[in-house]
Amino acid sequence: MSSALDRLKKLTTKISSYEVARKDNLEILERLYEEIGVGEKVGCFSDIFEFKAINLSGASLLSENLGEIKEGKYLQILAIGYDKDAVVKSKNISLGYFGRVENVDEELKNKIVEFIIRYRFEKSFMTLQHYYAMLESFNK
Repeated sequence: MSSALDRLKKLTTKISSYEVARKDNLEILERLYEEIGVGEKVGCFSDIFEFKAINLSGASLLSENLGEIKEGKYLQILAIGYDKDAVVKSKNISLGYFGRVENVDEELKNKIVEFIIRYRFEKSFMTLQHYYAMLESFNK
């Protein structure tokens, strides 16, 4: 019985730590949204989650070389919008253009990379909630 209780405690701790991390992530994400200028292109912070995805050109988002620049490329934040009623369903939308990546201030580049990783972290929670709700329909 103690083993089951210990597992439950560990699971509860893990879930609560995810929720704390998510809350902290959202606060930092919103600050970065303003600092890197995405707020100038997207009027309301919550609207960034309407995009299917947000990508980056000019720097790596891979864990093994996160933030590493790609010489000769341009640093740009690209969002993928989706309109189910349009002929062409998805389109790229520039949320920020920063010029040649090798000329961009290192601190700004790092904030941009962090913004995208934090966006994807939150977006993954939203996706999880979406599918969890869908699974609920099978339990009826």
